[in-house]
Amino acid sequence: MEFPFFHGKITKNTCEELLSKKKKNGSYLIRESESVEGALCLSVLFEDLIYTYRIFREHQGYFRIQTSEGVPDRTFKTLKDLIYTFEKPNQGLIINLRYPVKKPKALRRHQRFKSEVDNIYDDCQNSCTFNQLIQCKLLCMFAQQ
Repeated sequence: MEFPFFHGKITKNTCEELLSKKKKNGSYLIRESESVEGALCLSVLFEDLIYTYRIFREHQGYFRIQTSEGVPDRTFKTLKDLIYTFEKPNQGLIINLRYPVKKPKALRRHQRFKSEVDNIYDDCQNSCTFNQLIQCKLLCMFAQQ
């Protein structure tokens, strides 16, 4: 994923440190979930607390987010659509998304020099079904060996 606020595989503690340093309500980032395989976490800072919302990839490639209890899950075609929606107030998050916490420049620079195989995987990740995504990931793993 090529979003500056997507931090990939970072720990919950690292996420909390990054958001706490920002010290602005509505600061947010997305990371891979440590506890749920294939899920993402949208983490948002509000009043010195971190609120985490799970994002799941659906079979059609859509993104489904679980927000507050009692609020129905919502599904979006892209992560960009999801972020755009939750930048508006009163959408089911503790606060609207205001300040993206960007990945440190050194890590973003590393992403720019990914192999062609990684780019193919990213393309597949953005437009494939779940089964195609798994097949693509396996092919990419073997190609890099």
